[in-house]
Amino acid sequence: MDEDIPMDASELKGKRGIRRVINAFGYSLNGFAMAWKNEAAFRQEITLGAILLPLALWLDVSQLERIAMIACLALVIIVELLNSAVEAAIDRIGTDHHELSGRAKDLGSAAVLVSLLLTLYVWGVILFERFSHLLS
Repeated sequence: MDEDIPMDASELKGKRGIRRVINAFGYSLNGFAMAWKNEAAFRQEITLGAILLPLALWLDVSQLERIAMIACLALVIIVELLNSAVEAAIDRIGTDHHELSGRAKDLGSAAVLVSLLLTLYVWGVILFERFSHLLS
């Protein structure tokens, strides 16, 4: 086996231990900055989260309900970041229309929609159960 060829991908990264953790944190912050700069949907979802997160912390709900509400907000951001990563990778390959590229982008978009619908459902059920007495 050639001694110059790394055994696995982790050898290509070059950093280990705390230096790797520090670098990974920096890359993550860079990812957030790039998403904010280049992705309108990310900015919209962060804005929505900035409104709903304090509301989730303020509302008189159980701890488990609060965790579910916040977890759904986080899930939307996670899925949006992954969708944006897929779109960027596809766009790097080329901007020409290709069925598989379109499918990948549509699947990512569908994942974001599912996360948003889940958030709407969880928040709706919790708010309705907690505050339905105000409607009667």
